[in-house]
Amino acid sequence: MTGLDLYTRTARRASATVIEAYSTSFGLASRLLPPVMRGDIASVYALVRVADEIVDGPGAESGLDPRSCRGVLDALEREVERAVATGFSADLVVHAFAETARRVGITADQTAPFFAAMRRDLEPVAFRDERELRSYVYGSAEVVGLMCVRCFLGGRRLPDAEARRVDRGARALGSAFQVVNFLRDIGADADGLGRAYLPGVDPAHPTEEAVGRVLDRLEGELRIARDTVPLLPRDARPAVLAAHGLFAALARRIRATPAAELPRRRISVPSAEKAAIVARAALGASVARAASAREARLEPAR
Repeated sequence: MTGLDLYTRTARRASATVIEAYSTSFGLASRLLPPVMRGDIASVYALVRVADEIVDGPGAESGLDPRSCRGVLDALEREVERAVATGFSADLVVHAFAETARRVGITADQTAPFFAAMRRDLEPVAFRDERELRSYVYGSAEVVGLMCVRCFLGGRRLPDAEARRVDRGARALGSAFQVVNFLRDIGADADGLGRAYLPGVDPAHPTEEAVGRVLDRLEGELRIARDTVPLLPRDARPAVLAAHGLFAALARRIRATPAAELPRRRISVPSAEKAAIVARAALGASVARAASAREARLEPAR
């Protein structure tokens, strides 16, 4: 093992601690991935989380004003660009991301829109129409879905038509995840951060009709994403199905909650239900693998 190998392994372990600390849902789902793929997803998650923390609280809590937070965010983006170009960063999270990006094909086509969306959060947010919302969601969430697909494929290329379908599913799933979080955090975003992401939804007094429209769209995106799972590499499907199931359960709980309660109550999925969803995804994958193995044994020799 070279010194760079040891450094990279250490960087990937550092990224794994970020996903373990910050995300129960993604952490649970990612455990269903094989080790290299799981490490790649952790490296993407860690970078995204660090950028998000710059604009969502810890930066301000440390005494930085919005202009200073922007400077830190800009510096992080420049370091990511440099590390992807060179293959090294003194920042462990950035190094882990860059190693993954260089190997699986994540480029500035994904990272630049992401950082642009993060910069948008440094200003007051009150989206007036669907166009503003969709532009933000593309950068903040859909491109993260595209990064994850690159990790699942491990640098392999799909035929163009199949790649377009997979990317569409990845974008739909990322969008659905983001909009679910907008609904569950609607009160905190408005009161604590001065943000109103959802056009037509009053953060202080959301109506059943307005929330229902948002849920209708995101549930449609969840269906699109679910339909493209069979196109993913077999080893990636259980984790994607688990993540999909966790957020679908969250959307169902939000729909079952009176809209007027959403600003005051952060909806969550109980731990036991989360564990059951992940277990079903893992069991389904095991059954599919066993069936595939049986078919292979029964197939006549050619």
